[in-house]
Amino acid sequence: MKMNHEEYIEKQRKRAVEVANGMLDGSIHYLEGAIELSSLRFEVDLPEDDKDFLAFTGVASEVDHLPIGAPRKYWSQEALDRHEPEIQQSIK
Repeated sequence: MKMNHEEYIEKQRKRAVEVANGMLDGSIHYLEGAIELSSLRFEVDLPEDDKDFLAFTGVASEVDHLPIGAPRKYWSQEALDRHEPEIQQSIK
């Protein structure tokens, strides 16, 4: 079954709510959540300058060079160890 545009927007909005709730209850690390919310920014049919999403975009842009989330599995242990202090600093 094909999804129409409105259904797609609704699905992405529900995912944004799931991610935000997960960040609040601790089931989604907030840096991972910020990255995902930043990627959903243009998928939820809100203005490009929506302040709520821009905050997450700012966080995501500050940590986009770090091994966070699923991509970590592709990084060497040496690189993970080297970047861990910066990840911890981003959390504080």
